[in-house]
Amino acid sequence: MRRGRFGSQLLGRLALVFAVVAVGPGALIYAVSYSFVNRSIESWFDVRLASALEAGLNLGRATLDARVQDLIAQARLGAQELADAGNASAALQLERLRERVGAERVALLSSSGQVLTEVRGANAELSPALGRERIEADLLRRAASEGATGRLLGLDDDGGAQTHIRALALLPASALSLSGGDRYLMLESVPPRSLINNALAVQAANQAYQRRAVERDGLRQMYLGTLTLVLVLAVFLALLLAIQLGNRLAKPLLLLADGMRAVAAGDLTRKPVLASKDELGGLTRAFADMTDQLGSARAQAEQSVGEVQRARAELQTILDNLTAGVLVLDQSLAIVSSNPSSTRILRQPIAAGHGQGLGQFPALQGLSSELALRFATLSEEGGDHWQQTHELTLGADPLTLLLRGAALPQQQWLLVFDDISEVVSAQRSAAWGEVARRLAHEIKNPLTPIQLSAERLQHRLASKLAEENDRAMLERSVNTIVNQVQALKTLVNEFRDYARLPAAQLAPLDLNALVGDVMALYQDAQDHGRLVATLEPGLPWMLGDATQLRQVIHNLVQNGLDAVSERPDGRVVVNTKQSRGEDGSVRALRMTLSDNGPGFADAVLRRAFEPYVTTKSKGTGLGLAVVKKIADEHGARIQLSNLPPAADDSSRPDAACAGARVSLTFPKLAAQA
Repeated sequence: MRRGRFGSQLLGRLALVFAVVAVGPGALIYAVSYSFVNRSIESWFDVRLASALEAGLNLGRATLDARVQDLIAQARLGAQELADAGNASAALQLERLRERVGAERVALLSSSGQVLTEVRGANAELSPALGRERIEADLLRRAASEGATGRLLGLDDDGGAQTHIRALALLPASALSLSGGDRYLMLESVPPRSLINNALAVQAANQAYQRRAVERDGLRQMYLGTLTLVLVLAVFLALLLAIQLGNRLAKPLLLLADGMRAVAAGDLTRKPVLASKDELGGLTRAFADMTDQLGSARAQAEQSVGEVQRARAELQTILDNLTAGVLVLDQSLAIVSSNPSSTRILRQPIAAGHGQGLGQFPALQGLSSELALRFATLSEEGGDHWQQTHELTLGADPLTLLLRGAALPQQQWLLVFDDISEVVSAQRSAAWGEVARRLAHEIKNPLTPIQLSAERLQHRLASKLAEENDRAMLERSVNTIVNQVQALKTLVNEFRDYARLPAAQLAPLDLNALVGDVMALYQDAQDHGRLVATLEPGLPWMLGDATQLRQVIHNLVQNGLDAVSERPDGRVVVNTKQSRGEDGSVRALRMTLSDNGPGFADAVLRRAFEPYVTTKSKGTGLGLAVVKKIADEHGARIQLSNLPPAADDSSRPDAACAGARVSLTFPKLAAQA
């Protein structure tokens, strides 16, 4: 009935009817038996004896209390006498007080209860309890607050052999000229043995009677418990009979109630039916059919939900592994969701910034403004998507992003972007390659005739000019033409090499030996300490094109020497070493060239591998571009950076960097023989 179970009220009514039929006669018998048991047991005990014992016990207590109060009064009076005695001997005063009061022990106590001075009577040795007990802290506090107090001790220990009375009184401050805190006068007295024995006898008799009284109550409870148990059993049997009859009547209804509870709990399996042909049996069969239909509908719904969840998981997996960045933004350009590639491309903690606007990232403020303008334009024009490129600068590295935006339901925006910096760089390299091919074709053909014509003019006219100044001018002019033609030939050859760089022919080679061959061409720089090689011995062989890699090393060494040419302490260091993985195996070979020159300019560092990007007055800007193409042919990774300035470099206190560094990592290793 507490759970509200269906059918419980019907069963409760039946149980109540049977219980009333059973409880009526049982209650009458119970009442008569209860009265008889009480009268019988009460007649077994004399109430006047209990009153007499109680009166004797109170008389003994009153007598002992009177002795305690008398000793307290004596202690208070004795404390005053000690105060009036002045500087007289404390032991003498205590002995006089003991003889006058008739106490067994008189002591002078400190504020902590420690005995300072005491005297005992002749009978004190006969009372072993005297002086053994510790002075109670509460007794000291009461004496300090009330002036005097006392207590009866040891009445219940060892048959009263330790019984004695202790009284404490606070001494005035001037008593016996004592200092260092409060002092107390303690009196201990032993009551007459006859009084103690009588009090104990009365107490023992009263306790024995009380035990018998307790047994009387137990006997009464036993009889009454038996009667109550019989009545409860009768009522229980009536209720059991009511439940058995009610179950037969309410079984169909309870079956439906159980089925409805199971359906409410989510169990939609077919429910049991009642094997009867009446209306209640038909109702249970209809309910079972309904649960079958509900179960089928739920299975279909769960299947649909599972398909939706699988599709969502697949979509999330695609987004997580998509190389392009994906952002979902609200109307204020706050980040709603993102994929890992967005954090990787933008190099900002996008995943931790959900709920924040893009403009809150300092490096993305320009991108946020551009997106706000584009999405606002999309809303005004009523379009569904837009696309454009955007230049984003993150530190020293510029990014070229291809942005695609579209409107989503619930007033949200979808932004898909990708880093196309390498694509743009490749397009520029391809364009420069086409320019190089055309320039080489258009310029190279007339260069040789121009040079030959100039030399022929000098040969023919030099002997016909009488003036020395005219011959010198002719010679200078011809030399100028020849030098410029040679410069144009050099430019055309470099463009040709860049445009027609042959495919790398990879073969096993020793990187240290290759570096040593190139270093031999710069023996003078090595002798003057401007070029230093630090090669790790025992490097494994790698796969590479010796001719192309020799050109790379030569180009990088020459660039380094050119960078430090203006410094008297200029130095270029070539370093080789092997890179190992977590398991200790060789993963790649690394060659690093560093110098202590002025370093790369920011404009060069951002576009160093594009053709015609240089700071040299006589350079074409194709050196690093060729190096990059050769590195790509070898599958190598090339990195350019500036060295941070040293804090103790006094020769360059205002320098932004301590030099430049170019690093090449070759992952293709030759198989070990």
